[in-house]
Amino acid sequence: MGRIEAQERRESVIRAAVAEFARTGYRGTSTAAIARRVGVTQPYLFRLFPDKRSIFVAALVRSMDDTRLVFEKAADGMEGGERALQAMTNAYMQLISTRPETLLMQMQGYITVAAAEAQGDDLIGEVVRAGWMRIWETVQLSLGADADETAGLFACGMLGNTLTAIGLSPVAGRRGGVPGG
Repeated sequence: MGRIEAQERRESVIRAAVAEFARTGYRGTSTAAIARRVGVTQPYLFRLFPDKRSIFVAALVRSMDDTRLVFEKAADGMEGGERALQAMTNAYMQLISTRPETLLMQMQGYITVAAAEAQGDDLIGEVVRAGWMRIWETVQLSLGADADETAGLFACGMLGNTLTAIGLSPVAGRRGGVPGG
């Protein structure tokens, strides 16, 4: 197997892991389910990643990087302010509605931190905190370093994540959307 094919297969595993972990969390997701989704065997999966935790971390990093890139692309060429805020808000709502697994994976990461750290595993917490800070910095710089606007965007984003996680649409006017939104 060539290097390119292995990289493509690794990418397929990460995408499958995002989908599986987003749905059933760290404890509820088996490596067999990820392998099935990709169409490989578990032994092959473990040739690409040393263990389940490594797969989870790769999926978590991917989901956080994808979110950061959505914000970065949305605000590209804008000089902060209301236009950048609106562009990033719209891009985030689009991400929630078209790729909810990206955000649900992050939510699973947040949930997993406390349990992992209680067992002496700090890696997931470090990954979550570093990824979150990269997203925060991207948004804050795009908004002209306005901490209040950044916090407001994150607060609305977390509400959108929560509504998505419980099966409600965070987009006002949609069937099943936020009442009064």
